[in-house]
Amino acid sequence: MKEIGLHIMDIVQNSIRAGADEISITLSESISKDILILTVADDGKGMDEGTRRRATDPWFTSRSTRKVGLGLPLLQMNAVLSGGGVKIDSAPGRGTTVTATFGYSHMDRPPLGDVSGTIALLIVSNPAINIIYNHQCEGNSWSISTAEIKEELGEDAVTDLTIVRPLKDIINESVSSIRNIEAGYDKY
Repeated sequence: MKEIGLHIMDIVQNSIRAGADEISITLSESISKDILILTVADDGKGMDEGTRRRATDPWFTSRSTRKVGLGLPLLQMNAVLSGGGVKIDSAPGRGTTVTATFGYSHMDRPPLGDVSGTIALLIVSNPAINIIYNHQCEGNSWSISTAEIKEELGEDAVTDLTIVRPLKDIINESVSSIRNIEAGYDKY
């Protein structure tokens, strides 16, 4: 995967398959610390210790439809190539948290990609799941959630496909407001 946004999509799909009712996605970027951290936490079924240890093995998958699972191994490869790593915390019945750390300015760090489009699409295509997106940047923070959108616009708002573009724009504008673009942050 060539973009952080695609990694987010892949990890969230794993969370959905694990029966999560709530998925929290946090993207924290800091030029001053030269670090980008992606955290995806869910309340799904979780993994036992053996599955957790093998989750970054490309030849291991819990799916029966194919014999390889490349999402987490590719995330780990991209993180390690940029001077970071991946940590998976999980237990049966407790959910899973995947944390990927990247060197922010490292030439091998994947670009952010279309994170706002990914988040908007995940919210609209999974209306029964409370998807929470939090973006942090040098002490500033902004967030949005499925529950918040439903509260403000009504239950049916997140099933209306015409909301995708405005939601993407809101995410872009809000994240831009907490970022210091002039200091060298990527643009979505």
